[in-house]
Amino acid sequence: MNSTQAALRKEVTELAEQAFHRKLISGYGDGPDSEEFQIAFQGKPRHLLLEEARSFLVDLLSGSLINNIFSD
Repeated sequence: MNSTQAALRKEVTELAEQAFHRKLISGYGDGPDSEEFQIAFQGKPRHLLLEEARSFLVDLLSGSLINNIFSD
């Protein structure tokens, strides 16, 4: 794993910890591939690429994802 990928994984883990403590996700952890991260959201585990996981968590923490889910 290169240093850029390690830094991204650390950032994603920190974002996931924040989301978990705010009860926005029910779990998180490393994915089966070194470029993936697993996030349990709405009862379903999702395997996302690190960049996708970061984007997902930033949206979730900012409230935009929640607003989209509940606005339907």
